[in-house]
Amino acid sequence: MAKLTGYNLVSFINQLDKNQCYNYINPSTKGLIKITRVNLPDGPIYIKRWNPSKGETETGAEESPISTEMIWRVANAIFENQPINIDRILGGSYNTRSVLESLLAHTPQFYYCYPGRIFDICGQTTIEAGHKHIVWVPSEPHANGVLLKKETDVAISEIPTSAAVYEALTIPDTLSDGIDVEVARRHTQIQIALYLIGLQLGYRTWIAQNDYGISYQGRALVEHEGIISNLQNENLVGPYDGAVSAGLFIDCIWFKNGRLMPAVMEVEHTTGVTSGLTRMLNFSKKIPPIRTRYVIVAPDEDREHVINEANKEMFRELDVRFFPYSAVEELYALCQRRHIKGITEEFLDCYMEPVLIQ
Repeated sequence: MAKLTGYNLVSFINQLDKNQCYNYINPSTKGLIKITRVNLPDGPIYIKRWNPSKGETETGAEESPISTEMIWRVANAIFENQPINIDRILGGSYNTRSVLESLLAHTPQFYYCYPGRIFDICGQTTIEAGHKHIVWVPSEPHANGVLLKKETDVAISEIPTSAAVYEALTIPDTLSDGIDVEVARRHTQIQIALYLIGLQLGYRTWIAQNDYGISYQGRALVEHEGIISNLQNENLVGPYDGAVSAGLFIDCIWFKNGRLMPAVMEVEHTTGVTSGLTRMLNFSKKIPPIRTRYVIVAPDEDREHVINEANKEMFRELDVRFFPYSAVEELYALCQRRHIKGITEEFLDCYMEPVLIQ
């Protein structure tokens, strides 16, 4: 399992004994936790918590939810063998964050640990005792329902996290007609991020013809540097019968040097995955067989749906990749902050997950 999802976390916790009471990781927290019910596949998870040392009982405890949004935010931050600090991920939000942390630590693939903290003060570097973290170690599962500490010599330098910042954009009424305006805006933000990533990497970008009414930074999107205004002029598309019309409504296509097409991408926030796969398949049949990436860009929680659809027999030849929103925004923020350049195309493969099941 290369990456965890919210579905995985809910499944792990659902396998814990619901008749058992669970302790918090921090021994100074005297409360108890009990799972009351779990909504599959991705939550909410409902729990009760009470503190016997204060005379509280399970009977008098209120049921509280661990929200689906919170579960996915944590799942998106988890990588194998990398300690994570739940409070840091959630920024102090959600009053059940320590409950989720503790329940995860009771599941077989998670441990709690205390990695060292690196301090750089006046040119002097020291490593001091760190805060509580949890770590996903799927290669070393322990007994279910048991809380275990993982000894580690990992040290963490807590640099500020990067945020993806979207500048002013105006969405024409034709794009939001019949669609919630914030849904349309989110779809457009991801397209803008893909365009700006491409610009940073030296690519020119085709944006779907029906999205050219978007105004970004006070100018029509088509007027910006690196945006292709006419697909007919592209060497890899223009000369081939039906290729231009097949590509007109694809959300985003990257071109490089008139000879390469690093990626063909469909942003599936407002429409079904199948429609995007169908557009890409049709486009692939109109152009010569070239090396490219056919990519579905979608919210992280849609990963399993993307995998299921992309592995249908009619779409397998595309060898689809999944570019989750979190990875798009991680790369976009990196481009904003560091203005990266001079890297190879293979760099993209670190962010786009192959989903074809062999």
